[in-house]
Amino acid sequence: MDELNVRTRGNTMIQLGNETLADLPASVGRPQYDRGSLTPGIVHIGVGNFHRAHQAWYLHRLMQDGRALDWAIIGAGVRPYDAAMREKLLAQDCLTTLIELDPEGTSAEVVGSMIDYLPVEEGNGALISRLAQPDIRIVSLTVTEGGYFLDPASGGFDDGHADIRHDASHPDRPRTAFGAIVAALKLRREDGHGPFAVQSCDNLQGNGRIARQTVVSLARLSDPELAAWIEDNVSFPNSMVDCIVPATGAAEIALARSFGIDDAVPVTHERFRQWVVEDDFCAGRPDWDHAGATFSQAVHDYETMKIRILNAGHQVIADAGELLGVETIAECMAHPLIAALFQKVEREEIAPYVKPVPDMTPEAYVELIGRRFGNPAILDTARRVAFDGSSRHTGFVLPILRDALAAGGSIEGLSLVEALWARMCAGTRDDGSVIEPNDPYWDDLTAVAREAKKRPHAWLEQSGIYGDLANDGRFSAAFEKWLGLIWSNGSDAALRRYVSVAGD
Repeated sequence: MDELNVRTRGNTMIQLGNETLADLPASVGRPQYDRGSLTPGIVHIGVGNFHRAHQAWYLHRLMQDGRALDWAIIGAGVRPYDAAMREKLLAQDCLTTLIELDPEGTSAEVVGSMIDYLPVEEGNGALISRLAQPDIRIVSLTVTEGGYFLDPASGGFDDGHADIRHDASHPDRPRTAFGAIVAALKLRREDGHGPFAVQSCDNLQGNGRIARQTVVSLARLSDPELAAWIEDNVSFPNSMVDCIVPATGAAEIALARSFGIDDAVPVTHERFRQWVVEDDFCAGRPDWDHAGATFSQAVHDYETMKIRILNAGHQVIADAGELLGVETIAECMAHPLIAALFQKVEREEIAPYVKPVPDMTPEAYVELIGRRFGNPAILDTARRVAFDGSSRHTGFVLPILRDALAAGGSIEGLSLVEALWARMCAGTRDDGSVIEPNDPYWDDLTAVAREAKKRPHAWLEQSGIYGDLANDGRFSAAFEKWLGLIWSNGSDAALRRYVSVAGD
């Protein structure tokens, strides 16, 4: 066993793996089930931190109770960077150390519900072959909000994307996760194996509906009969997922080592988790409700509350934090002006357009999210939260703005949030320091943001983001006012102006 241990700073570190689970410190939780007896039922595409702290954890909790032992996860990815994650996870038998960060204390648990990780290769042959096997009954996804090939303006399927055009022309050697899903469903149909469920775990309102749109629309481009079969037989359950999971870096790896664990890819997370799932699985499912998930036909109400108050709330504070040089989300919530911005926008311009759900009002949820964002043990950076604003503002913030305009409600705070994003995309903070590229369309956004310094309306003319909102006089006037003030007097001055006004 000695060769499986490494020594650092005089302390013995246990290199994570099946053979060393019994050697972990007594304070660290670990699988109580026989991992060697697990059999797969799920392939998960996009094995990032969130999946390992959320869906994989729920399944792990079932397995700890002797349940769902035939639902183990096989990891998969379709992008070159997924190969690095695969290599690291396979080296430790696909085990992950989850570290719970809470002001009351930090704890660690090793999760073992993933048992393999498929090769990441051009054409995705291994992925297609595995998805086509009848033991796979759910294909789940965390491919980010921007990974569903949506037209930003209409929300419809973007059939002009280069990867989609490739997959439509080469359906047997696809580039995308959705192309692999279509190819596998074709094989299953031909072999008489029946369908699997496609389960999106991404932060998209109606994520199941959007996943259906992408899969069926892509299939229709190459095989209309297959597309019709998919529509009739494959289920795409909607779900709402929630847990704050920071990115992993040197500090998180060091934190795992403080527990005596040498884990190349540990995951830190908050204590809170929520998963609300539509019970629509065409080939069966684990009993996730026994691990704390909620099966409900009202997923839309839960996800609207979460996406509008939490996800949009993240965008409310992250760009302001970047501009003012505030590093973490918890530090943003400790900053008097950013915290006041969050409270005012949430209460006056977001909560009015959110319906209550069982046991939770919008106002109470704002309080809950404020406490979660303010958790100083969670080192979630403003930069990470601000990433991919072109998708996140479009998906999280602008729908609320449209509702507020339609209702004749206040839009001052939401307009300020958009102005802060525009200023952030210019690529410098208020102190002149450089903001490194932080969006798939960063170069385009930066060019427009710099033009908007002199002509603010140029920012709103990005039709793929704002569409007809650019022509709304109330919004454009408020946006241009705030962006002009930010450029002339700074973000601090704009925040002071907004939070000093008692009602708008």
